[in-house]
Amino acid sequence: MTNQPDILCIGAMLWDVIGRAPRAMRAGHDVPGRIAHIPGGVALNVAVALARRGLRPAVLSAVGTEPEGDALVAQSIRLGVMTDHLLRDPELPTDCYMAVEDNAGLVAAIADAHSLEAAGERILTPLDGTLAGWAGPVVLDGNLTERLLARIAADPRLARADLRVVPASPGKAERLTPLIATGRGCFYLNRLEGEIIAGIPCADAVTAAEAVVARGARRVIVTDGGERVADAMAGQPTLTATPPAVRIARITGAGDCFLAAHLVAEQTGADRETALQAATQAAAAHVAGKDLP
Repeated sequence: MTNQPDILCIGAMLWDVIGRAPRAMRAGHDVPGRIAHIPGGVALNVAVALARRGLRPAVLSAVGTEPEGDALVAQSIRLGVMTDHLLRDPELPTDCYMAVEDNAGLVAAIADAHSLEAAGERILTPLDGTLAGWAGPVVLDGNLTERLLARIAADPRLARADLRVVPASPGKAERLTPLIATGRGCFYLNRLEGEIIAGIPCADAVTAAEAVVARGARRVIVTDGGERVADAMAGQPTLTATPPAVRIARITGAGDCFLAAHLVAEQTGADRETALQAATQAAAAHVAGKDLP
């Protein structure tokens, strides 16, 4: 078996603490529910979804050396993710994400990615060694600082890489501006993130995707909850897909599942329309609580 990965996922690798209540919630509510403590972070979530689909992903991130970090690495390996290239720094505690969901979706969340931000360019060190000359797919997540994203956009070590970019949250969407300006990569956004980047209100996914392409992006895929999904590409027609109606079992990780399914479909030769349909179905299955192989 080769020690080289099929794809690099650069960004957050942390513990997700997800609390979910089976009823509607508002600010100040204290209700019974379930709390899960699972491996997470955009880069790791995508890597796990890719591993489930038969690829060999590696994560470039920062993970602490405390017991929480060791447990996170061990669990990630069991899930099929390569952790050989991680930065393990005893001065940087393992990051964490905390979310509260109710029966309608996400209520609130806090992402503590301070160690990833503090590590900065050091997480890219493997590109000077065992991963030198990388020309395969790279997933970038918006938990990286704007400075580091700008550095990656111009990094000659990734000049031949197929960049797939996701902002991680609406609050971090503007960090992607340096990457959009390069005209490289495929951006995976939700409608709100598209509005933030485009700087205008967008009525639907099609409007948002086309608005971000107009800002200079080469290709943009926008999701909008249970509404129509759009794939806009410079010089090409915009494609759409409609997610099937499902009962919500979980929300966190749906976008990462969408990205992974889309990337795998394209890596195995699917055209734009087929890949968009495959990703839409996979994300719906995730929200319904079903894990695809």
